[in-house]
Amino acid sequence: MTDHHEPVGPVDASVHPRYAGIATFARLPRIEDVPRADIAVVGIPFDSGVSFRPGARFGPSHVRESSRLLRPYNPAQDVSPFAAAQVVDAGDIPANPFDIDAAVTEIEAAATALGDRVERIVTVGGDHTVALPLLRAVTKKHGPVAVLHFDAHLDTWDTYFGAPVTHGTPFRRASEEGLIDLTASCHVGTRGPLYSKQDLDDDERLGFSIVSSVDIEVDGIEAAIERVRRRIGDRPLYISIDIDVLDPAHAPGTGTPEAGGMTSRELLRMLRALGDRNVVGADVVEVSPAYDHAQVTGIAASHVVYELVSLMAAQLDAAR
Repeated sequence: MTDHHEPVGPVDASVHPRYAGIATFARLPRIEDVPRADIAVVGIPFDSGVSFRPGARFGPSHVRESSRLLRPYNPAQDVSPFAAAQVVDAGDIPANPFDIDAAVTEIEAAATALGDRVERIVTVGGDHTVALPLLRAVTKKHGPVAVLHFDAHLDTWDTYFGAPVTHGTPFRRASEEGLIDLTASCHVGTRGPLYSKQDLDDDERLGFSIVSSVDIEVDGIEAAIERVRRRIGDRPLYISIDIDVLDPAHAPGTGTPEAGGMTSRELLRMLRALGDRNVVGADVVEVSPAYDHAQVTGIAASHVVYELVSLMAAQLDAAR
């Protein structure tokens, strides 16, 4: 974009109390309140694709409320993301709660239109079904992408109750549709029981390698980071984060919790190690506030979104 206006940042917390006013993400301006935008945080309040606990439709508003304490300078990445780029809250994408196929079509169209207005999008879900239409939208601009998928689960299963598009199937469908770079995609943090060993064989065929929670426990976070960086290389990178990649101690408010997960510190460390990668889009999904307490999950998710925005803002600023 050629317009070099000074970015509008968050509301000043020394003038306006953090607990007052409209709960946009990090108290940023709304997209309609600025002349142009580089990065948009957008919600998708949709959870009709869940197979266990519902409630992720309320995730976007919960994460926004939990983000009120975020501040403009990120010392871990040495960037002021809201000064390096114009970051906005683009509100929510409405999606049909009674028809998954209709919802997926609506999400893809809205994400494509938003992607024509801004350089990068970070989405707050919603359940993991939304990753499929988001990948369809992002690949229209960038072609097949490396997918870095943080999750307790593979999400490459085939169907649930005969339904091919659910929160457990988005990356199988994306692989089948040619949206994923089969040589550069990776799951991180997977753990827990599977339906059979065939799940792992299918997953490898669909283009994913795995850095499991056990791998992180045994080899350490730095070894995991090195494996991920080698795998994704310099491809355009889409990061998809199911908050259940975190142990339930760090993220109880989610739909399909599994014991033995990552800490929030480990997840943030891995994201910060991707500063030299070409991050073209991201989502953070499966925050279900009915199962949260003291905003534990919402705060973790808001900091994850903040790190993703920081990565993108630094990259866009460096490219100017």
